[in-house]
Amino acid sequence: MNIPHSISQQFDALRVCVLVPTYNNQQTLAQVLKDIEKYTRNILVVNDGSTDQTPDILKEFQHLHIVSYAQNQGKGHALKVGFREAYALGYEYAITIDSDGQHYASDLPAFIAAIAEQPEALIIGARNLNQENVPGKSSFGNKFSNFWFWVETGIKLPDTQSGYRVYPLKHAGTMKYFTRKYELEIEAPVRIAWRNVPVIHIPVQVYYPPAEERISHFRPFKDFTRISILNTFLTFTALLYIHPRNLIKKLFTKEGWREIYRVALQRPEESNPRKASSIAFGIFMGIVPIWGFQLLVGIPAAIALRLNKTLFLIAANISVFPLTPIWWGLSLLCGKWLLGYDDWHLNPKLMSLEEFKEAGFSFFLGGTVLAIALGIISYLLSILLLNRYRKTNNQV
Repeated sequence: MNIPHSISQQFDALRVCVLVPTYNNQQTLAQVLKDIEKYTRNILVVNDGSTDQTPDILKEFQHLHIVSYAQNQGKGHALKVGFREAYALGYEYAITIDSDGQHYASDLPAFIAAIAEQPEALIIGARNLNQENVPGKSSFGNKFSNFWFWVETGIKLPDTQSGYRVYPLKHAGTMKYFTRKYELEIEAPVRIAWRNVPVIHIPVQVYYPPAEERISHFRPFKDFTRISILNTFLTFTALLYIHPRNLIKKLFTKEGWREIYRVALQRPEESNPRKASSIAFGIFMGIVPIWGFQLLVGIPAAIALRLNKTLFLIAANISVFPLTPIWWGLSLLCGKWLLGYDDWHLNPKLMSLEEFKEAGFSFFLGGTVLAIALGIISYLLSILLLNRYRKTNNQV
């Protein structure tokens, strides 16, 4: 087969392979591999315990590196095996493509160009999900996934569920993963993004066959449950550690301050009252005593209220460690003062059940009042400073 010399050379020069995980896709596998061979012979196939004619189909191709195992382990496991094998073979990037025929190999040159332009990035092929035959559940699931990816990484993408991707193997091939099914395609880009790797997208084509011809191994209840559990874990990790860590890092660099200033304060379309409200709401949510859930509640609320999400997140970090115990103590003191309690000992061994209930109520009441009061004060100070030092077009 004649491969266009320039594109095949680019695959070799950039150390790129195409990784094809496959499980019982005998109807489409051969054509997918033939199409890929038009561009490169750097093809790694992971046969994830197929029970159809897949082994016989693979024998027909001379230029494949094949990894097979007897029992089906799930797509995530196949990807993990493929990443590690590709990394061990000396490749620096793996372009993952599904074997069900939905992706077009003709988009491979676009991925190669994107790698050459941004060699550090994880690149996701964004599909057109408004075309004919796209199932409604795919469109909804993609919007759901896009939202949580943004919450977990701060990166907005149009199609986080696409399996057509470029993975930098120095990250993907060395990472220890928690998952082994479909949800690995969520875990991998989120955790790679947490390493400060850029995540970008390029447009790609997609083919959705009519419903009666479609083959899918996705199990709606089981896999959606797994994905939900993973997103819960990733969200808590992001809100309690990753976002505060990144913010603190930015505060110690000139570039970080410039980015915060640009994103948070420069937007001329946002009025001063909206920016002040974003800061005040962040202060309120950072202190209000629903610890562990402030940002989980606050981020969707900030989006619904059309607030500045960056300012909200910066302000909400008023409660990060080591400030957390200070707010706990002030909340309790404020509550006890408001209720007129004069017993201040907090040794659980010396407290009666009634005193324990009183302390709990004091904490929640005091924390709520403190959050409201500091939210109002921060709004007034913010609006005063913004009106003095920032020009605006006064849009709401």
